[in-house]
Amino acid sequence: MTTPTDTPGTAGSPSRRRLLAGAAGAGLAVAAGVQQGARAADLPPLGTYDVVVIGSGAAGMTAALTAARQGLSCVVVEKAPAFGGSAARSGAGIWIPNNSVILAAGVPDTPAKAAAYLAAVVGPDVPAERQRAFLAHGPATISFVMANSPLRFRWMEGYSDYYPELPGGLPNGRSIEPDQLDGNLLGDELAHLNPPYMDVPAGMVVFSADYKWVALAAVNARGAAVAAQCLARSTKAATLGQKPLTMGQALAAGLRAGLRSAGVPVWRNTPLTDLHVENGRVTGAVVTRDGTPGLLRARRGVIVGSGGFEHNAQMRQRFQRQPIGTEWTVGAKENTGDGILAGERLGAALDLMDDAWWGPAVPVPGQPYFCLAERTLPGGLLVNGAGRRFVNEAAPYSDVVHTMYDAGGAIPSWLITDQNYRNRYLFKDVLPTLPFPDAWYDSGAAHKEWTLDALAASIGVPAAALRTSVNRFNAQALQGEDPDFHRGDSAYDHYYTDPSVLPNSCLAPLWLPPYHAFRIVPGDLGTKGGLRTDARARVLREDGSVIPGLYAAGNASAAVMGHSYAGAGSTIGPAMTFGYIAAKDAAGAL
Repeated sequence: MTTPTDTPGTAGSPSRRRLLAGAAGAGLAVAAGVQQGARAADLPPLGTYDVVVIGSGAAGMTAALTAARQGLSCVVVEKAPAFGGSAARSGAGIWIPNNSVILAAGVPDTPAKAAAYLAAVVGPDVPAERQRAFLAHGPATISFVMANSPLRFRWMEGYSDYYPELPGGLPNGRSIEPDQLDGNLLGDELAHLNPPYMDVPAGMVVFSADYKWVALAAVNARGAAVAAQCLARSTKAATLGQKPLTMGQALAAGLRAGLRSAGVPVWRNTPLTDLHVENGRVTGAVVTRDGTPGLLRARRGVIVGSGGFEHNAQMRQRFQRQPIGTEWTVGAKENTGDGILAGERLGAALDLMDDAWWGPAVPVPGQPYFCLAERTLPGGLLVNGAGRRFVNEAAPYSDVVHTMYDAGGAIPSWLITDQNYRNRYLFKDVLPTLPFPDAWYDSGAAHKEWTLDALAASIGVPAAALRTSVNRFNAQALQGEDPDFHRGDSAYDHYYTDPSVLPNSCLAPLWLPPYHAFRIVPGDLGTKGGLRTDARARVLREDGSVIPGLYAAGNASAAVMGHSYAGAGSTIGPAMTFGYIAAKDAAGAL
């Protein structure tokens, strides 16, 4: 079982056609927004605050907490019946260089290293001043959250930056995650916490950094020891009467506890309808409260942290490459781009709308499985519809999906393994040797056959090509080298692997029938395109001018990571940081 720690489109600019269409739509939207604002003034008043925050994910709650501790009155409105958004569902890795947690742990980070690395990863897609703002304010964000909430954090030792060979990259990683938190701190509000993407195994308290070892518990002494630690934590918590939370559950609960202490209300079941404008400035939000539209006024600004548009089929069709849909994402189901569309109606520029926080996913019934360790563990390879390898299976998950789109004929792809692999490793939450649910086979997500030729027929790829691909892969695995796709060349490739496999922990031959195939589609943790913002998290128009009173952070804004992904937590780290920046700017404290 692995939990995601946090691009249909090339790493380039949108097409001229899309830009022109967007500009025309924005022009009409400006007028529509002003008219909507005029009508909004006649709606029932719901109150006046210094800051109105849209969304209760990591970006929104960090922004609200910051605003409150700056002495501003604040309210958070949340569309869902639960708080926490996609952050609560996630593994809650947080990538923020030079924070106090990693420096105290002895991580050899420096501002110069971090700046060099981020610039190398992101390239020219994101203005340098936004990169600098993230790096400058990120450490303060973590320190602020720890000072104003019960949250504490742990270094995810060994979880490499995703491109550690680049200048400033760290093979041992910079990512942190929340420490264990007692859910009793929230009292009755704990019942309103958005549930995790996947439940942890019963009777265990598991951190994100534990999963790589839990997956190996059947074949690795350290894996067995870590699994025992997870059981011991659960036993201790039960003895103390605690409700132990980790990962995204801990992050969301800890931020919510901070808001309670700061006196910030969180209105659930309160979706955003539109933004309210007076004299060219955003001065409030139209929301639906108890089934009735009303106007929330904001003296200092509205901070949009409402998430991406991964569950909006129309937007995905409009902006992203095909095939795409809403059924392959693990983002919160309420993320339908409401805040992005509201900003666009006011003439806000949009960036990175073709992209997402991609990852290969197995479309098992119920919800897709975001596939991390399984495609990296030795004894498996990815093939396209022609039965041929096309990618380094252990590469960063966003890169694998980019390649799936770019390569052609690779959607769906197939993860091919053998029974030796199944005898050794956890797959999702299915223990080694145990059968997969019948529903996986009935849906076509999984296939099992006693020969490669039969497997090829089952998944619809040429048998000769699949045999050739497996034979070549096996020969290279025995040598411990992958000259075709360089699997194992990067330190990152070895994170989710089996250290007992030599000479390359990423590579092992397939030799023991039956053989297995798992359907792989372009899943995601959420979309990463949204409102264009500046270094102060202020929303911008196409001409670069600021829309006064409007801020955005998290997946409602275009990601500071551009078309890439620096390390585990590159979603949540910037989301929290730019939420912090937005609130500080609204308070005049930057």
